[in-house]
Amino acid sequence: MKEQELLFSIESVLDIHPLESFKVIFDNLKADLLDSACITARKPFSRQSLLKAIIFKNLSGIPTLSDLVIALRNNPSAAIRCGFNILKPLPSVERFSEFLRDNDNLALKKIRIQLVHELISMGLITGNYLCIDSCPLSAKVKENNLKTNVKDRFNKKRICKGDPDARLGVMVTFSKSRKQISYFWGYRNHVVIDAKEEIPVWEITKPANVQDSVMFIPVFNLIRKEFQFDIHAIMADAIYDTASILNYIVTTLKAKPRIALNPRNTKNPPQRSFSKGGNPLCEANLEMLPRGTFYDKAQNRWRRKWVCPIHHSKKIAQKTFLCPVFHPKFFSQKGCYAYIRVDDDIRKQIDYGSKSFKKDFNMRTGSERVFSRLLSVCMQNPPVIGLKATANHVTIAHITVLLVALTAAKSNSTDKIRFIKSFLPNLEL
Repeated sequence: MKEQELLFSIESVLDIHPLESFKVIFDNLKADLLDSACITARKPFSRQSLLKAIIFKNLSGIPTLSDLVIALRNNPSAAIRCGFNILKPLPSVERFSEFLRDNDNLALKKIRIQLVHELISMGLITGNYLCIDSCPLSAKVKENNLKTNVKDRFNKKRICKGDPDARLGVMVTFSKSRKQISYFWGYRNHVVIDAKEEIPVWEITKPANVQDSVMFIPVFNLIRKEFQFDIHAIMADAIYDTASILNYIVTTLKAKPRIALNPRNTKNPPQRSFSKGGNPLCEANLEMLPRGTFYDKAQNRWRRKWVCPIHHSKKIAQKTFLCPVFHPKFFSQKGCYAYIRVDDDIRKQIDYGSKSFKKDFNMRTGSERVFSRLLSVCMQNPPVIGLKATANHVTIAHITVLLVALTAAKSNSTDKIRFIKSFLPNLEL
């Protein structure tokens, strides 16, 4: 006689090991400061429990807060592991939204930094080789839906009604060696990773219109203040190829800049003819007059200016009162002028093309794998709107990745510190 199959296993009915792996990972989470800073008119849920629930959402692949609420109601073991009392009402979607919207991002950053310090103390993060990159975060606004009819969709001065904090940014993708540029409304998460272990060390979320190169120096100033890394090299793509960043890496960080050359910096300067006195000749073959040297703050370089000799020299004007080549600026302005850089370009000190440069620069691809793991915990799909709420959502995604790495290290599974989704199901208790 064929044995009848049970609808429920004995283990699930008795709930012998209810999500033990989540208990292990939550034991490594120190978030007491969240509840100490909690002040609200309503009787609050424990903010530690709300944080654990969102981490549970990330690791379980639950896409929305509504699905998270349903999962907690249908799975009492998960609610207990997160710290909720199942005999009382569980938090609603509004409570989770309020937690992400009103909670101070600084408190979550302290938790993230504390996890990084623990990984440093265990020797997993050395900070010798760092890589910086950014990831676009599209906001849930109609301007991002190309099927909708929106006037001035990509007007950068526009304020989106669906998310007033979202700004217009550029997204660059490469497909079959072709560069494709698209625009989006939202935010951008700037991340610094340990290139050897492929673990995020620092992150900050800004509106999408904030350029990557603008964030480099402020971010590394914060890293220098928080950690004492012996930085050997810094890897980045061509968007960070500016003179100010290269000088900062060499002089302040005492490290090797492993940054791809931006094509705009490889253009040959215009060919000029010079007189015996060292002054450039204009298009009319007249020796231009120097008008001093100045520091160009925008391009971080010293430049010297030369001006039209006819307009600025009475002696030459008596001989030649009209531009021989009829230069248009001779009539609309005070003649033509020329700027020539007089200091040395720091790029001449960098060993582009050497084996050392190529070896270090190849570690930059680790940032793509880090973003892939962060996206696997729904980082690029924020369930909330607003800069503060989105920043909190992204920081919790980073906390999730760091928490898995720390749990794997403490479980003597250092080879699995990057197994974000597969580590907990295969954790041996």
